[in-house]
Amino acid sequence: MSAFLFVVPPLVGHVNPLVGVASELAARGHRVAWAGDPELVRRLAGPGAAVHPCSPSHPGGPDGGGGSGADPVRPPGMRGPAALRFLWERFLVPLAEAMAPGVREAVGAFRPDAVVADQQALAGALVAEELGIPWATSATTSAEFADALAPMPRVAAWNDELLSGLRRRIGRPGGTCDPRFSPYLVLAFSTPELAGPVLRGGDRIAWVGPSLAARPRPAAFPWERLDPGRALVLVTLGTANAGAGGRFLTEAAGAVRARAGAVQGVFADPDAVLGVREDDPDVVALPYVPQLDLLERAAAAVCHAGHNTVCEALWHGVPLVVAPIRDDQPVVAAQVAGCGAGVRVRFGRAGAAAIGAALDTVLGEPRIRAAAAGVSAAFRAAGGAAAAADHLERLARPPAGEGEDG
Repeated sequence: MSAFLFVVPPLVGHVNPLVGVASELAARGHRVAWAGDPELVRRLAGPGAAVHPCSPSHPGGPDGGGGSGADPVRPPGMRGPAALRFLWERFLVPLAEAMAPGVREAVGAFRPDAVVADQQALAGALVAEELGIPWATSATTSAEFADALAPMPRVAAWNDELLSGLRRRIGRPGGTCDPRFSPYLVLAFSTPELAGPVLRGGDRIAWVGPSLAARPRPAAFPWERLDPGRALVLVTLGTANAGAGGRFLTEAAGAVRARAGAVQGVFADPDAVLGVREDDPDVVALPYVPQLDLLERAAAAVCHAGHNTVCEALWHGVPLVVAPIRDDQPVVAAQVAGCGAGVRVRFGRAGAAAIGAALDTVLGEPRIRAAAAGVSAAFRAAGGAAAAADHLERLARPPAGEGEDG
């Protein structure tokens, strides 16, 4: 049996897909440990998870969400290259430098046969390369495969230089790896049916589809309030965008109320911006909602085009209205629209009328529902956590004579 070390950032959406993979490997008799924020990992993977601490003192995400503490909070209106610069300079690079010593200690203590490093936990890849340990990339979003910076050569050059400096400080002297793309294996938790053409990663990519595992449930959900005679619409902006989403959630609630005879909305409303009564028949709004359970019943979802939410919806064949905010979300939103499984609206400008029209389209157009069903079928055929575990077993114990690129 082999030993696998999962290196993850303090971001819920980047830990969740690996929980199922780790569980599958453990069920096969392998040893599994994590390097990251213990509180977050144990909340998602279970209290018994073996976690080597290696997070900074402020392990939240770049928007203050996902971890267990405060982090530099990005201004809600920040978009485009400015948001990318903030993400890298204020979060990803400092996170890598803070995590690197802990990752080295975890490797020394756990002695893994292979490291699984999230694309945003750059220290995992750089330390593995430095120590000569085979490593796989966990790509919890397929946006990096699209090479979104190609049309912006100056931004791409800046990004490359930032990575080069990080390699010099915490990686192997003379190392050349891109820590976002392992030369051994890239686990992509999607399929080409959604992701579309790939510009980076090549034949190292293993398309395993979503890895969905049981996760902790929030406080009791009022299932009795759901009306089976109306189409259920889930509205969520993910774990890291609550501070930026008040206007959009309010407009989405207006769109639902305008269709009260046919539609009922369940809203993830962590900041309670909607002020909904507990007996409201049209809008159910709670700080946290059981997303996977709701998607089993939903007719449509409205979201920020976060990769995990999109994949979880499409796994269930649920069409989408996507309103991307920043980072990889515009790329993922383009994938949703490109494959025909949803409609894109503008996060900063869409009002109740535009959101409602998009809802009418995804609820009423057979071609969109058929496209969502097609992506769902591809996801389920890809194998999920079991397929990812198969690839990792081969990485940890390659056939005799197989080299780095084998």
